[in-house]
Amino acid sequence: MRTWHRPLLVLTGLMVLTGLVSAVGLVVDDRVLVGSAIWLKPLKFSVSFVAFALSWAWLLSLPEKPSKLLNRSATVIVGATVIEMVIVVMQVVRGERSHFNNTTPFNTLMFSIMGITVAVLWVCTLLIAIKLAAQRLAPAPELAAIRLGMFLSLAGMAVGVLMTMNTSGVPDIVGAHSVGVPDGGPSMPLTGWSTTGGDLRVGHFVGMHALQLLPLLGYFLRGRVDERSGVRLVWTVGAGYTALLVLLTWQALRGQSLIHPDWVTATAFGVIVVGVAIGALSARRPAAVATREASTA
Repeated sequence: MRTWHRPLLVLTGLMVLTGLVSAVGLVVDDRVLVGSAIWLKPLKFSVSFVAFALSWAWLLSLPEKPSKLLNRSATVIVGATVIEMVIVVMQVVRGERSHFNNTTPFNTLMFSIMGITVAVLWVCTLLIAIKLAAQRLAPAPELAAIRLGMFLSLAGMAVGVLMTMNTSGVPDIVGAHSVGVPDGGPSMPLTGWSTTGGDLRVGHFVGMHALQLLPLLGYFLRGRVDERSGVRLVWTVGAGYTALLVLLTWQALRGQSLIHPDWVTATAFGVIVVGVAIGALSARRPAAVATREASTA
């Protein structure tokens, strides 16, 4: 880890600390905001940013000589993240919503600043992803997994824009996580995702964490399959992951809870699973045939 991007590692440490403070807050502070324990949001954000910062710190260590542009863009991401988390925690302390909150001029200003920091973070992340994707950083299967993970993560982050366009039905609240039901209703434990209506955070979450899951798949395949089969397996899983992201977002936009899919959603999910399974079997078949031919010879 000595070669990893240091500001991102510092950010990881700060997010771990923020997560610990938030966990303590859950225990000692019984306030509830929009149907959830008030310290749950900074805890979830902290955990997510730990994964985000560590992933990019590692990715930036892969080029032999990372450019100044890459390093500076990553440092800007650190600054934007710190500003966003400071506002989230500050609003928790004040007992106010950090997102979608136009109830006072100050709250409007805080949400506007957060919108700017998120936009800066996304653009800088896109820039880094493009620069890294143009380089051969790893063997072909792992490289395909890294590239897919980076861009699916950006797509997942972009799903958050739909939340700001969503109608809350509450005066001076300019967005919502839930679709078809008010925010703060019955929800799943830990995640807080709605159990009675659609929730755009599901696709947002699944998309963002492709950055961790797909590179882990590429690493798992190392030495277990030949390179060509590995690339095909990664692209098969990546296609299935993309389809799942689209399906979850579409399900939420229709006001449908994750845990109560209708027959259309369930059928589409089944098609994705079967398609990935068939693709995975097909991807591995050439390697198995080659092995049998070699042993027969």
